[in-house]
Amino acid sequence: MNPDSDLVTRATVLVVDDTPDNLTLMSGLLKDRYKVKVANSGERALRIAASDTPPDLILLDIMMPGMDGYEVCRRLKANELTRNIPVIFLTAKAEVEDERMGLEFGAVDYLTKPVSPPIVLVRVKNHLALKASADFLRSKNDFLESEVSRRTREVMAIQDVTILAMASLAETRDSDTGNHIRRTQFYVRALAERLRDHPRFAAVLNDASIQMLFKSAPLHDIGKVGIPDRILLKPGRFTPDEFAIMKTHTTLGLEAIDHAEQQLGMSVEFLAMAKEIAYGHHEKWDGSGYPLGVSGDAIPFSARLMAIADVYDALVSRRIYKEGVPHDKAVGIIVEGRGSHFDPDVADAFVALQEEFLAIARRFADSETDMTRKKEQLERITGPAAAE
Repeated sequence: MNPDSDLVTRATVLVVDDTPDNLTLMSGLLKDRYKVKVANSGERALRIAASDTPPDLILLDIMMPGMDGYEVCRRLKANELTRNIPVIFLTAKAEVEDERMGLEFGAVDYLTKPVSPPIVLVRVKNHLALKASADFLRSKNDFLESEVSRRTREVMAIQDVTILAMASLAETRDSDTGNHIRRTQFYVRALAERLRDHPRFAAVLNDASIQMLFKSAPLHDIGKVGIPDRILLKPGRFTPDEFAIMKTHTTLGLEAIDHAEQQLGMSVEFLAMAKEIAYGHHEKWDGSGYPLGVSGDAIPFSARLMAIADVYDALVSRRIYKEGVPHDKAVGIIVEGRGSHFDPDVADAFVALQEEFLAIARRFADSETDMTRKKEQLERITGPAAAE
Protein backbone atom coordinates (compact mmCIF):
# COMPACT_ATOMS: atom_id res chain seq x y z
CA MET A 1 0.00 0.00 0.00
CA ASN A 2 1.34 3.46 -0.95
CA PRO A 3 -0.87 5.91 0.92
CA ASP A 4 1.04 8.97 -0.34
CA SER A 5 0.31 8.33 -4.03
CA ASP A 6 -3.32 7.52 -3.29
CA LEU A 7 -3.78 10.65 -1.24
CA VAL A 8 -2.24 12.92 -3.87
CA THR A 9 -4.93 11.93 -6.35
CA ARG A 10 -7.90 11.34 -4.06
CA ALA A 11 -7.73 13.21 -0.75
CA THR A 12 -9.89 16.26 -0.08
CA VAL A 13 -8.83 18.97 2.37
CA LEU A 14 -11.33 21.45 3.77
CA VAL A 15 -9.84 24.84 4.77
CA VAL A 16 -11.98 26.81 7.25
CA ASP A 17 -11.14 30.50 7.83
CA ASP A 18 -13.16 33.70 7.87
CA THR A 19 -10.34 35.68 6.16
CA PRO A 20 -10.38 35.47 2.33
CA ASP A 21 -6.61 36.02 2.07
CA ASN A 22 -5.95 33.03 4.34
CA LEU A 23 -8.30 30.85 2.26
CA THR A 24 -6.50 31.91 -0.92
CA LEU A 25 -3.08 31.27 0.63
CA MET A 26 -3.90 27.78 1.87
CA SER A 27 -5.74 26.83 -1.33
CA GLY A 28 -2.71 27.84 -3.39
CA LEU A 29 -0.42 25.80 -1.15
CA LEU A 30 -2.51 22.62 -1.28
CA LYS A 31 -4.22 22.61 -4.68
CA ASP A 32 -1.39 20.89 -6.58
CA ARG A 33 -1.50 17.89 -4.21
CA TYR A 34 -5.09 17.64 -3.01
CA LYS A 35 -8.63 18.57 -3.87
CA VAL A 36 -9.36 21.68 -1.82
CA LYS A 37 -12.69 22.89 -0.44
CA VAL A 38 -13.09 26.14 1.51
CA ALA A 39 -15.54 27.45 4.09
CA ASN A 40 -15.63 30.95 5.53
CA SER A 41 -17.68 30.04 8.62
CA GLY A 42 -18.09 27.28 11.13
CA GLU A 43 -21.67 26.63 10.07
CA ARG A 44 -20.68 26.13 6.44
CA ALA A 45 -17.78 23.89 7.49
CA LEU A 46 -20.15 21.62 9.41
CA ARG A 47 -22.49 21.31 6.44
CA ILE A 48 -19.64 20.36 4.10
CA ALA A 49 -18.21 17.89 6.61
CA ALA A 50 -21.57 16.11 6.98
CA SER A 51 -22.33 16.05 3.25
CA ASP A 52 -22.29 13.04 0.96
CA THR A 53 -18.70 13.93 -0.05
CA PRO A 54 -16.98 14.76 3.25
CA PRO A 55 -13.36 15.96 3.36
CA ASP A 56 -10.53 13.67 4.40
CA LEU A 57 -8.96 16.35 6.62
CA ILE A 58 -9.93 19.78 7.94
CA LEU A 59 -7.62 22.78 8.48
CA LEU A 60 -9.54 24.86 10.98
CA ASP A 61 -9.06 28.43 12.22
CA ILE A 62 -10.04 29.15 15.81
CA MET A 63 -10.85 32.86 15.88
CA MET A 64 -13.95 33.23 13.71
CA PRO A 65 -17.10 35.30 14.26
CA GLY A 66 -20.20 33.44 15.35
CA MET A 67 -19.06 29.86 15.89
CA ASP A 68 -15.37 29.64 16.78
CA GLY A 69 -13.06 26.77 15.82
CA TYR A 70 -13.28 25.09 19.22
CA GLU A 71 -17.06 24.76 18.89
CA VAL A 72 -16.76 23.55 15.31
CA CYS A 73 -14.31 20.86 16.43
CA ARG A 74 -16.54 19.85 19.34
CA ARG A 75 -19.54 19.41 17.02
CA LEU A 76 -17.49 17.49 14.47
CA LYS A 77 -16.36 15.03 17.12
CA ALA A 78 -19.88 14.71 18.56
CA ASN A 79 -21.35 13.70 15.21
CA GLU A 80 -20.98 10.04 14.21
CA LEU A 81 -20.77 11.08 10.55
CA THR A 82 -17.81 13.42 11.07
CA ARG A 83 -16.00 12.27 14.19
CA ASN A 84 -13.31 10.39 12.24
CA ILE A 85 -12.25 13.35 10.09
CA PRO A 86 -8.88 14.59 11.42
CA VAL A 87 -8.81 18.27 12.38
CA ILE A 88 -5.65 20.41 12.38
CA PHE A 89 -6.02 23.78 14.05
CA LEU A 90 -4.34 26.54 12.05
CA THR A 91 -4.44 29.68 14.19
CA ALA A 92 -2.71 32.78 15.46
CA LYS A 93 -3.47 31.70 19.05
CA ALA A 94 -0.05 30.53 20.18
CA GLU A 95 -0.47 30.14 23.95
CA VAL A 96 0.09 26.71 25.48
CA GLU A 97 -3.38 26.79 27.02
CA ASP A 98 -4.91 27.43 23.60
CA GLU A 99 -3.07 24.43 22.15
CA ARG A 100 -4.11 22.27 25.08
CA MET A 101 -7.76 23.18 24.58
CA GLY A 102 -7.57 22.46 20.87
CA LEU A 103 -6.11 19.02 21.39
CA GLU A 104 -8.60 18.24 24.15
CA PHE A 105 -11.47 19.08 21.77
CA GLY A 106 -10.16 16.30 19.53
CA ALA A 107 -7.79 17.95 17.04
CA VAL A 108 -4.90 15.79 15.83
CA ASP A 109 -2.49 18.71 15.48
CA TYR A 110 -2.06 22.40 16.21
CA LEU A 111 -0.17 24.80 13.93
CA THR A 112 0.34 28.51 14.60
CA LYS A 113 0.38 31.38 12.13
CA PRO A 114 2.34 32.57 10.31
CA VAL A 115 2.61 29.09 8.86
CA SER A 116 5.63 27.37 7.40
CA PRO A 117 4.43 25.92 4.05
CA PRO A 118 6.76 22.88 4.15
CA ILE A 119 5.64 22.07 7.69
CA VAL A 120 1.96 22.41 6.75
CA LEU A 121 2.42 20.10 3.78
CA VAL A 122 4.27 17.47 5.82
CA ARG A 123 1.73 17.57 8.66
CA VAL A 124 -1.19 17.32 6.25
CA LYS A 125 0.45 14.42 4.39
CA ASN A 126 1.24 12.54 7.59
CA HIS A 127 -2.23 12.92 9.07
CA LEU A 128 -3.87 11.91 5.81
CA ALA A 129 -1.66 8.82 5.75
CA LEU A 130 -2.69 8.02 9.33
CA LYS A 131 -6.36 8.51 8.41
CA ALA A 132 -5.99 6.24 5.39
CA SER A 133 -4.52 3.53 7.61
CA ALA A 134 -7.24 4.03 10.23
CA ASP A 135 -9.96 3.91 7.57
CA PHE A 136 -8.46 0.72 6.16
CA LEU A 137 -8.39 -0.94 9.57
CA ARG A 138 -11.89 0.28 10.38
CA SER A 139 -13.18 -1.06 7.08
CA LYS A 140 -11.44 -4.35 7.69
CA ASN A 141 -12.87 -4.58 11.20
CA ASP A 142 -16.35 -3.76 9.88
CA PHE A 143 -15.95 -6.50 7.29
CA LEU A 144 -14.76 -8.99 9.90
CA GLU A 145 -17.64 -8.11 12.22
CA SER A 146 -20.07 -8.49 9.34
CA GLU A 147 -18.50 -11.81 8.38
CA VAL A 148 -18.63 -13.09 11.97
CA SER A 149 -22.28 -12.03 12.17
CA ARG A 150 -23.03 -13.77 8.88
CA ARG A 151 -21.25 -16.96 9.94
CA THR A 152 -23.03 -16.88 13.29
CA ARG A 153 -26.39 -16.61 11.54
CA GLU A 154 -25.41 -19.54 9.33
CA VAL A 155 -24.43 -21.65 12.34
CA MET A 156 -27.68 -20.79 14.11
CA ALA A 157 -29.67 -21.62 10.98
CA ILE A 158 -27.88 -24.96 10.62
CA GLN A 159 -28.53 -25.64 14.31
CA ASP A 160 -32.23 -24.87 13.90
CA VAL A 161 -32.53 -27.01 10.78
CA THR A 162 -30.70 -29.87 12.49
CA ILE A 163 -33.04 -29.78 15.46
CA LEU A 164 -36.15 -29.68 13.31
CA ALA A 165 -34.83 -32.43 11.04
CA MET A 166 -34.16 -34.69 14.03
CA ALA A 167 -37.53 -33.85 15.57
CA SER A 168 -39.32 -34.44 12.27
CA LEU A 169 -37.65 -37.84 12.02
CA ALA A 170 -39.29 -38.82 15.29
CA GLU A 171 -42.59 -37.25 14.24
CA THR A 172 -42.83 -39.35 11.07
CA ARG A 173 -42.99 -42.48 13.22
CA ASP A 174 -45.36 -41.13 15.84
CA SER A 175 -49.08 -40.51 15.86
CA ASP A 176 -48.45 -36.86 16.70
CA THR A 177 -48.31 -34.32 13.89
CA GLY A 178 -45.52 -31.83 13.38
CA ASN A 179 -47.67 -29.15 14.99
CA HIS A 180 -47.18 -30.93 18.31
CA ILE A 181 -43.53 -29.89 18.10
CA ARG A 182 -44.45 -26.25 17.46
CA ARG A 183 -47.08 -26.13 20.19
CA THR A 184 -44.82 -27.56 22.86
CA GLN A 185 -42.06 -25.10 21.88
CA PHE A 186 -44.36 -22.15 22.47
CA TYR A 187 -45.86 -23.62 25.66
CA VAL A 188 -42.38 -24.05 27.12
CA ARG A 189 -41.32 -20.54 26.17
CA ALA A 190 -44.48 -19.04 27.64
CA LEU A 191 -43.88 -20.84 30.96
CA ALA A 192 -40.23 -19.75 31.03
CA GLU A 193 -41.13 -16.12 30.35
CA ARG A 194 -43.73 -16.23 33.12
CA LEU A 195 -41.24 -17.67 35.61
CA ARG A 196 -38.15 -15.64 34.70
CA ASP A 197 -38.62 -13.28 37.69
CA HIS A 198 -39.69 -16.03 40.12
CA PRO A 199 -37.24 -16.28 43.05
CA ARG A 200 -36.71 -20.01 42.43
CA PHE A 201 -35.88 -19.61 38.76
CA ALA A 202 -34.56 -16.08 38.15
CA ALA A 203 -30.95 -17.26 38.35
CA VAL A 204 -31.36 -19.70 35.44
CA LEU A 205 -33.81 -17.84 33.20
CA ASN A 206 -32.70 -15.06 30.89
CA ASP A 207 -33.13 -14.25 27.21
CA ALA A 208 -30.39 -16.69 26.16
CA SER A 209 -31.58 -19.64 28.27
CA ILE A 210 -35.21 -19.10 27.25
CA GLN A 211 -34.20 -19.12 23.59
CA MET A 212 -32.21 -22.29 24.25
CA LEU A 213 -35.28 -23.90 25.82
CA PHE A 214 -37.34 -22.94 22.80
CA LYS A 215 -34.82 -24.49 20.42
CA SER A 216 -34.24 -27.64 22.47
CA ALA A 217 -37.91 -28.47 23.09
CA PRO A 218 -38.54 -30.17 19.70
CA LEU A 219 -36.16 -32.99 20.63
CA HIS A 220 -38.15 -34.10 23.66
CA ASP A 221 -39.44 -37.25 21.93
CA ILE A 222 -36.48 -37.99 19.64
CA GLY A 223 -36.04 -41.36 21.40
CA LYS A 224 -39.31 -42.62 19.91
CA VAL A 225 -37.42 -43.46 16.71
CA GLY A 226 -36.12 -46.49 18.59
CA ILE A 227 -39.52 -47.83 19.73
CA PRO A 228 -41.01 -50.67 17.63
CA ASP A 229 -43.97 -49.67 15.48
CA ARG A 230 -46.24 -52.27 17.05
CA ILE A 231 -45.92 -50.39 20.35
CA LEU A 232 -45.35 -46.80 19.27
CA LEU A 233 -48.37 -46.79 16.96
CA LYS A 234 -50.71 -48.86 19.10
CA PRO A 235 -53.99 -46.95 19.50
CA GLY A 236 -55.13 -48.67 22.70
CA ARG A 237 -53.62 -49.10 26.15
CA PHE A 238 -50.20 -50.69 26.52
CA THR A 239 -49.64 -53.97 28.29
CA PRO A 240 -47.14 -53.76 31.17
CA ASP A 241 -44.42 -55.19 28.93
CA GLU A 242 -45.25 -52.76 26.13
CA PHE A 243 -45.24 -49.82 28.52
CA ALA A 244 -41.84 -50.88 29.84
CA ILE A 245 -40.50 -50.76 26.29
CA MET A 246 -42.25 -47.46 25.58
CA LYS A 247 -40.62 -45.87 28.61
CA THR A 248 -37.18 -46.54 27.15
CA HIS A 249 -37.71 -43.71 24.62
CA THR A 250 -36.39 -41.33 27.27
CA THR A 251 -33.12 -43.23 27.55
CA LEU A 252 -32.93 -43.71 23.79
CA GLY A 253 -33.39 -39.97 23.33
CA LEU A 254 -30.60 -39.18 25.78
CA GLU A 255 -28.28 -41.66 24.10
CA ALA A 256 -29.06 -40.40 20.58
CA ILE A 257 -28.33 -36.78 21.47
CA ASP A 258 -25.30 -37.77 23.52
CA HIS A 259 -23.95 -39.73 20.55
CA ALA A 260 -24.43 -36.69 18.29
CA GLU A 261 -22.55 -34.55 20.80
CA GLN A 262 -19.71 -37.07 20.96
CA GLN A 263 -19.44 -37.02 17.17
CA LEU A 264 -19.01 -33.26 17.33
CA GLY A 265 -16.22 -33.73 19.84
CA MET A 266 -17.43 -30.93 22.09
CA SER A 267 -20.12 -30.02 24.57
CA VAL A 268 -22.96 -28.03 22.97
CA GLU A 269 -25.24 -26.03 25.25
CA PHE A 270 -28.49 -26.53 23.37
CA LEU A 271 -27.83 -30.29 23.11
CA ALA A 272 -27.14 -30.48 26.84
CA MET A 273 -30.54 -28.93 27.50
CA ALA A 274 -32.15 -31.16 24.87
CA LYS A 275 -30.77 -34.20 26.73
CA GLU A 276 -32.31 -32.97 29.98
CA ILE A 277 -35.68 -32.55 28.34
CA ALA A 278 -35.63 -35.84 26.41
CA TYR A 279 -34.52 -37.84 29.44
CA GLY A 280 -36.51 -36.14 32.20
CA HIS A 281 -39.83 -34.86 30.90
CA HIS A 282 -41.68 -37.97 32.15
CA GLU A 283 -40.35 -37.61 35.69
CA LYS A 284 -42.94 -36.54 38.26
CA TRP A 285 -42.59 -34.10 41.12
CA ASP A 286 -43.37 -36.79 43.71
CA GLY A 287 -40.84 -39.26 42.27
CA SER A 288 -43.33 -41.64 40.65
CA GLY A 289 -42.24 -40.92 37.07
CA TYR A 290 -39.55 -42.44 34.87
CA PRO A 291 -36.83 -43.30 33.90
CA LEU A 292 -35.03 -42.57 37.20
CA GLY A 293 -37.91 -41.87 39.55
CA VAL A 294 -36.26 -38.69 40.83
CA SER A 295 -38.38 -36.05 42.55
CA GLY A 296 -38.61 -32.32 43.21
CA ASP A 297 -35.71 -30.11 42.22
CA ALA A 298 -33.66 -33.16 41.25
CA ILE A 299 -35.70 -33.10 38.02
CA PRO A 300 -34.07 -30.64 35.61
CA PHE A 301 -36.04 -27.43 35.37
CA SER A 302 -36.24 -27.71 31.57
CA ALA A 303 -37.85 -31.14 31.93
CA ARG A 304 -40.38 -29.79 34.43
CA LEU A 305 -41.51 -27.18 31.93
CA MET A 306 -41.82 -29.77 29.18
CA ALA A 307 -43.79 -32.09 31.48
CA ILE A 308 -46.68 -29.63 31.60
CA ALA A 309 -46.35 -28.63 27.94
CA ASP A 310 -46.39 -32.25 26.79
CA VAL A 311 -49.26 -33.36 29.02
CA TYR A 312 -51.45 -30.38 28.13
CA ASP A 313 -50.89 -30.92 24.43
CA ALA A 314 -51.54 -34.65 24.71
CA LEU A 315 -54.84 -33.89 26.45
CA VAL A 316 -56.28 -31.20 24.20
CA SER A 317 -54.97 -32.24 20.79
CA ARG A 318 -56.66 -34.53 18.31
CA ARG A 319 -54.96 -37.78 17.46
CA ILE A 320 -55.75 -40.13 14.60
CA TYR A 321 -57.36 -42.50 17.07
CA LYS A 322 -58.99 -40.04 19.52
CA GLU A 323 -60.41 -36.56 19.99
CA GLY A 324 -58.85 -34.09 22.39
CA VAL A 325 -60.44 -33.22 25.73
CA PRO A 326 -61.88 -29.72 26.34
CA HIS A 327 -59.40 -27.08 27.47
CA ASP A 328 -61.08 -26.60 30.87
CA LYS A 329 -60.87 -30.31 31.60
CA ALA A 330 -57.17 -30.36 30.68
CA VAL A 331 -56.57 -27.42 33.04
CA GLY A 332 -58.36 -29.29 35.79
CA ILE A 333 -56.21 -32.40 35.27
CA ILE A 334 -53.01 -30.34 35.51
CA VAL A 335 -54.26 -28.49 38.61
CA GLU A 336 -55.05 -31.87 40.16
CA GLY A 337 -51.48 -32.94 39.44
CA ARG A 338 -49.96 -29.87 41.14
CA GLY A 339 -47.44 -31.07 43.71
CA SER A 340 -47.67 -34.71 42.63
CA HIS A 341 -47.05 -34.86 38.89
CA PHE A 342 -45.94 -31.23 38.39
CA ASP A 343 -43.71 -28.68 40.09
CA PRO A 344 -46.25 -26.56 42.04
CA ASP A 345 -44.81 -23.23 40.87
CA VAL A 346 -44.71 -24.33 37.25
CA ALA A 347 -48.30 -25.56 37.55
CA ASP A 348 -49.32 -22.19 39.00
CA ALA A 349 -47.63 -20.46 36.07
CA PHE A 350 -49.61 -22.68 33.71
CA VAL A 351 -52.87 -21.74 35.39
CA ALA A 352 -52.00 -18.05 35.02
CA LEU A 353 -51.16 -18.66 31.36
CA GLN A 354 -54.02 -21.00 30.50
CA GLU A 355 -55.61 -18.57 28.04
CA GLU A 356 -52.27 -18.16 26.27
CA PHE A 357 -51.92 -21.96 26.12
CA LEU A 358 -55.35 -22.17 24.54
CA ALA A 359 -54.40 -19.49 22.01
CA ILE A 360 -51.23 -21.41 21.10
CA ALA A 361 -53.21 -24.63 20.72
CA ARG A 362 -55.62 -22.90 18.36
CA ARG A 363 -52.87 -21.11 16.45
CA PHE A 364 -51.09 -24.38 15.67
CA ALA A 365 -54.15 -26.62 15.57
CA ASP A 366 -53.95 -29.71 13.38
CA SER A 367 -55.87 -29.27 10.16
CA GLU A 368 -57.71 -32.00 8.31
CA THR A 369 -54.77 -32.00 5.88
CA ASP A 370 -52.35 -32.59 8.77
CA MET A 371 -54.39 -35.49 10.07
CA THR A 372 -54.81 -37.03 6.60
CA ARG A 373 -51.09 -36.76 5.94
CA LYS A 374 -50.27 -38.36 9.29
CA LYS A 375 -52.76 -41.16 8.69
CA GLU A 376 -51.22 -41.84 5.29
CA GLN A 377 -47.74 -41.91 6.83
CA LEU A 378 -48.80 -44.45 9.41
CA GLU A 379 -50.57 -46.57 6.84
CA ARG A 380 -47.36 -46.73 4.83
CA ILE A 381 -45.55 -47.95 7.93
CA THR A 382 -48.02 -50.40 9.44
CA GLY A 383 -50.97 -50.79 7.09
CA PRO A 384 -54.48 -49.31 7.33
CA ALA A 385 -55.56 -51.02 10.55
CA ALA A 386 -53.11 -49.22 12.84
CA ALA A 387 -54.28 -45.80 11.73
CA GLU A 388 -57.97 -46.45 12.38
